[in-house]
Amino acid sequence: MALAGTTLSSLSERVSAHETAVGAPLKGKVNHSVCAWCYGGIPLETLAKSARDMGIKSIEIISPEQFETIKKYDLTCAMVGAINKDWGISRGWNRTEHHKPLVEFYQGLIDKTAAAGFTNLICFSGNRNGLSDEQGIINCAEGLKQVIGYAEKKKVTLVMELLNSKVDHKDYQCDHTNWGVELCKAVGSDSFKLLYDIYHMQIMEGDVIRTIRENQKYIAHYHTGGVPGRNEIDETQELFYPAIMKAVVDTGFKGFVAQEFVPKREDKLASLRQGVQICDI
Repeated sequence: MALAGTTLSSLSERVSAHETAVGAPLKGKVNHSVCAWCYGGIPLETLAKSARDMGIKSIEIISPEQFETIKKYDLTCAMVGAINKDWGISRGWNRTEHHKPLVEFYQGLIDKTAAAGFTNLICFSGNRNGLSDEQGIINCAEGLKQVIGYAEKKKVTLVMELLNSKVDHKDYQCDHTNWGVELCKAVGSDSFKLLYDIYHMQIMEGDVIRTIRENQKYIAHYHTGGVPGRNEIDETQELFYPAIMKAVVDTGFKGFVAQEFVPKREDKLASLRQGVQICDI
């Protein structure tokens, strides 16, 4: 029991050290981004200015009509959004009848992403709706291959997000890292990779650090979030983000890590600043 107490005390001290570092200059090992949707009550221009002042380099999951707002503050968009009334998380590439309209939809988004000087564009598998995981990989690969050459030409990477199907996105097919990796192999292009969402994958499979180490070459981007609840990533949840971020950096990853937790506290920007500092190892 004494040993357990010592371990918990040490963990608490490490978390506190990161909390007291809020406001300190960023170290430069991690490229920080933030997902705009988590701060829906804050105007994008206000969020952009605040992000720049915190040392955040990107605001993401935004649409092309919002690009100019973030560019005014010398920010990039590390992951362009791709959801409209027809396409999104539940309706994606795993249905062959979706392929023709999705190719047209994504070609337009690839053009706008490339024209803005951005490089990553999100995509989704869609829900199973009775489709086997094996057939889902076959169908997704067949559809993605119809557009991936265009993405390669435009120097844009299509990035499929790993999401949990247990709590937030029931029946979503790309819900395990192994499934996503097999899809990457089936597509066979460096212009198709995965968005490893740490929150979602902790819920589905855990074993986060080993999974990151073994699969980094298939991962283009990371999202954060506290488990359970998808809120602040401090001592109120079960993951220890400094260790996770160290594992990410140690793989040689040069992409972006985006804060995608939904702040519970009244001062949402203070929570964002804290999250960035926690991840800034």
